[in-house]
Amino acid sequence: MSETIGDMAAERLERLLSFAKRRLTGDFTVDAFGFDEELTESVLLPLLRPLYRNWFRTEVRGIDNLPADGAALIVANHSGTIPVDSLMTQLAVHDEHPARRHLRTLAATLVFQLPVVSDLARKSGSTLACNDDIGALLASGELVGVWPEGFKGVGKPFSERYKLQRFGRGGFVAAALRAGVPIIPCSIVGAEEIYPMIANADFLARLLRLPYVPITPTFPWLGPLGMVPLPSKWMIEFGEPITTDSYGDGAAEDPMVVFELTDHVRDVIQRTLDSLLEQRGGAFS
Repeated sequence: MSETIGDMAAERLERLLSFAKRRLTGDFTVDAFGFDEELTESVLLPLLRPLYRNWFRTEVRGIDNLPADGAALIVANHSGTIPVDSLMTQLAVHDEHPARRHLRTLAATLVFQLPVVSDLARKSGSTLACNDDIGALLASGELVGVWPEGFKGVGKPFSERYKLQRFGRGGFVAAALRAGVPIIPCSIVGAEEIYPMIANADFLARLLRLPYVPITPTFPWLGPLGMVPLPSKWMIEFGEPITTDSYGDGAAEDPMVVFELTDHVRDVIQRTLDSLLEQRGGAFS
């Protein structure tokens, strides 16, 4: 037994030293968007796993609805004051899917204006939520994730929890139509309770040029401790794919087609959220 433990420790040390050597010598690759697969798998995702498995006790459903290869667009609800939901979805896709695929997430401009956060976002596979980037990712066969509620979803008050906000102008639908890839609705329960936003410090938000500055039951009252998320029970469900390849040429430029498909995706997510909430029971059970 002791020899086995010793061998495992030696193997881990060898992998760590090899990883450190590659980082120091620059012997690693990143793609055109800055995604560093080795860093993500060796450092970033392992840091998130204790939250995912032990703190949030995340339960994933419908993972078989994600393709083993090829492009698809995952569309999810957004909430939680801080966008932890996108990180947990990335981990769910990688750890639960047999192909261990990486979810390439689309993020707002603000993310790439923040020191440190910008670099980490790029290295973990995020890119700017714009037509050119999403089109390039889908064309290269990537699994792409989008949270179309944006800051209106992640920064909404706790009193409006699990009530979907407007899904923008349907840009994600137009992108899926142009690429002819399936849209996979994703419903996330649990994020709303991690930082219950009871108020917004509007003046401070304007001063700092931020969408909002949250006031929660623990922040800023407990200082740094107020940044620890509450241990809510999470459920993530990937719905059945909604195909887009049957639409004719020019569908992406037809406002009625885009609006109707956007509304359909939103309705599917809202119905699933309502169902998951009923099944989950207590938020911290």
